[in-house]
Amino acid sequence: MKDINIIDEAKRVLRVEARAVADMGERLGPEFERAARMIHDTRGRVVVSGMGKSGLIGKKIAATLASTGTPSFFMHPAEASHGDLGMVTGDDTILALSNSGETAELICLIPYLKRFSVNMISLTGNPASTLATSADVNLDVSVREEACPMDIVPTASTTATLAMGDALAVALLVMRGLDEEGFAVLHPAGALGKKLLVKVSDLMHSGESMPRVGPETPMSKAIIEISSKRLGIALVLDGTGALLGVITDGDLRRVIERLGPELFEQVAGDVMTRDPKAVAATALAVKALALMEQHSITALPVTGSDGMPTGIIHLHDILKEGIV
Repeated sequence: MKDINIIDEAKRVLRVEARAVADMGERLGPEFERAARMIHDTRGRVVVSGMGKSGLIGKKIAATLASTGTPSFFMHPAEASHGDLGMVTGDDTILALSNSGETAELICLIPYLKRFSVNMISLTGNPASTLATSADVNLDVSVREEACPMDIVPTASTTATLAMGDALAVALLVMRGLDEEGFAVLHPAGALGKKLLVKVSDLMHSGESMPRVGPETPMSKAIIEISSKRLGIALVLDGTGALLGVITDGDLRRVIERLGPELFEQVAGDVMTRDPKAVAATALAVKALALMEQHSITALPVTGSDGMPTGIIHLHDILKEGIV
């Protein structure tokens, strides 16, 4: 095996690829804006296509576009000429990837795309290539060199193409005004989606499962209420249902340390913590989690639009939902 400094070689590769992306940024111009607006105005979908390594990069670009609000899918160019072109309509835009710009499988698609007036954007490393000159817009993803010592293996060129795809996706995201909530709608099963979609009202304990006592409730009964509802807390409510305070497992431990058996001579109003932290039912569950972490507590009263308590949310419910 050839004796090399592995770390130095890795650093060289990263420098080459970083320079490729930086060079591409320097020459970015009106063509990029044309491409972004063409995709933005597309009534159908963006159909990404490429062979080999370009195809793998294309699949990622298609996935990124779709996940950021631009309907998109990947079409294998070899399969396209054997029937898959039926998935393409005149309302779509083709995003064709080829470093050489002469990939035969993509070139074969050009007559069909021209015949049916399908918009085409190419990402090539050769602006004078057949694919580039046939496209409505060509984005130059050429690189000075590949990162491999032989200057052959697609490395810097695929990185540049991927970065250009990301640049398009993010530009379109901004153009569409996609915010965190909109992004979460497209990712409902992911952790981010849960953070931005799941509300306190979705997880809170309400109705009969909400432990509650009055300020005059003897502590013997208050303890039973806390224990039976298994949330480590009880809300202390006045006669109108307004929140006066809470009694938690921690409150009980502290009072037992201070009073011992005399605890059972107390009522809930004597033991409760007044003005407890609370969270609105309409708030995101992640906000409740932040409050719990900030104040080192495991449960919060939940209030409705009128400020009245409507439930309790517990730390375990949030963690069980996968919101971390």
